[in-house]
Amino acid sequence: MSNKTVLIIGVIFLLLVGGLIGYQKYTESLPDKLDSFAQCLGEKGAKFYGAFWCPHCQDQKKVFGRSAKYLPYVECSTADGRGKLQVCLDERVDGYPTWKFADGTAVSGLASTEILAQKTDCTLPQ
Repeated sequence: MSNKTVLIIGVIFLLLVGGLIGYQKYTESLPDKLDSFAQCLGEKGAKFYGAFWCPHCQDQKKVFGRSAKYLPYVECSTADGRGKLQVCLDERVDGYPTWKFADGTAVSGLASTEILAQKTDCTLPQ
């Protein structure tokens, strides 16, 4: 192969990779269907208590997809994963995930979006 051919292939490759990265960044910045719902949960006083090492907490976040960044999440675990942070001790959080609501009620375990909507009066998108 000539140097010119290698250069052309290299430029095409870089353009493709750059385009893919740009497209990914663009799609990540678009609003997701549960963004406003996740934000509403926090506005209505709901709190989602969890731990970074908890598989059920990760499952709860997966329900929200990219919108999980808007959840009113409270980390309960110490960085080493061996202890509980004071905020969760004060709130008497015994298991993860735990949702607490403005009316003083709580839901332990993976909560459906329907249950969260009922407990907060937040509207689920169609």
